[in-house]
Amino acid sequence: MSIGMETLFTTALGLQAPWEVSELKLDTGAKRIDFEVRYHSEEMACPACKAPAQKIHSRMQRSWRHLDFFQFEAWVHAEVPRVRCRSCGKTSRIEVPWSRPGSHFTLLFEALAMSLCQTMTVAETARLLRVTAHRLWRSVGHYVAVARGKDDMSEVKLIGIDETSLRRGHQYVTVVHDLDAKRLLFATEGRDHETVLAFKADLIAHGGQPQRIEHVCMDMGQAYIKGVTEQLPQAQISFDRFHVIALANDAMDKVRKLEMAEYPRVVRSALGSERKTVRALMWGMRRDAHSWTARQRDTMYLLQRSRLKTARAWRLKEALRDTYRHAAAANSAEAAQAALERWISWARRSRLEPFKKLALTLRERLPGIVRGMLDGRSNAYVEAMNGMLQQAKRAARGFRTAANFIAIAYVRMSKLAHLPDNPLQAAVKRSVSIRRYRDGRQVSPKTS
Repeated sequence: MSIGMETLFTTALGLQAPWEVSELKLDTGAKRIDFEVRYHSEEMACPACKAPAQKIHSRMQRSWRHLDFFQFEAWVHAEVPRVRCRSCGKTSRIEVPWSRPGSHFTLLFEALAMSLCQTMTVAETARLLRVTAHRLWRSVGHYVAVARGKDDMSEVKLIGIDETSLRRGHQYVTVVHDLDAKRLLFATEGRDHETVLAFKADLIAHGGQPQRIEHVCMDMGQAYIKGVTEQLPQAQISFDRFHVIALANDAMDKVRKLEMAEYPRVVRSALGSERKTVRALMWGMRRDAHSWTARQRDTMYLLQRSRLKTARAWRLKEALRDTYRHAAAANSAEAAQAALERWISWARRSRLEPFKKLALTLRERLPGIVRGMLDGRSNAYVEAMNGMLQQAKRAARGFRTAANFIAIAYVRMSKLAHLPDNPLQAAVKRSVSIRRYRDGRQVSPKTS
């Protein structure tokens, strides 16, 4: 029995009566196929009050981009019925089953786009699918909002708070991670103490309990300390290794730059006059010894034999890193605090102003830093999340608003369970699970 093309594509599009494909238009030159879909009924239930058997008042022409058919760009067109209800008096338009309200794409097209955005940039996905990035961003924002609305935060106990710069230090976003589940919980524009209040409200909205937050890992920014102290007073605060060592690196760079500016001849005399040697010094001080190039290794050898302030700054920075390693090995709060206090004492006597200021900062935050020294789990997770956040930032290149960046960060890092599945992968899974029956016995397709 032959099947008409309209009936075949009605089934392919997943339509059910009274919806059906009434006409096909194939343009091989433009590599485009258009499906005209018709609602074959003159009455329907009111979309507003559900009153049955209401007459169709009018129809409105609309179009949606669909998944490609045989490498042809596919479009669905339909005259969508409108009903003037005798019961409630409203004139309402029916919602079509293949698309969500307000979208110019079909559900399957958006599902594919969301899947691609998890591994590709939005701009690349838009070019691949031949749509504008602006419309794709709207779809991303919608599905992230829906998925986050169903997200469960009831088991959150250990969090990490961090910030990231969006545009060269002029715009910041605060991010909150679940360090147990290793996923992004919350992101919002800004980096003041009110961002913690916003997180608390979001946590409650998703079934979380602020009083169950036991531990917060973060940097030593005063705004976050104030926010956590006010909004999560029962939580212990630890300052993670990543940010403490970053402060030491900043202090070391300040010493190097000041000495280079004040005594350039002394520095060049000790290390060599070549410009490349100065660059080797800068990168050699920042890198681990095992990753030094040959030039950096030679330069660092000369530095260590010199009496430069820069050499003392580098030794202080390395000593702080060693303090963390010894504290983790000892696994004792008393030993960690004693080691850190020795380093603070050395830094205060170093006659290097940036390190004297850093020593004062660490002294003021001593209990939280000691907790961070022993909690290697939090340190590792925060650093891993920072790396993932930078990947999300690259994936969102071309974003025009902080909301777009936050949306793609949720897609990449939040492990949202309610994002749409890739329709192509779903089709593969269905085909793999198919079993043919022969003689009443189930066999795999390969043996049939």
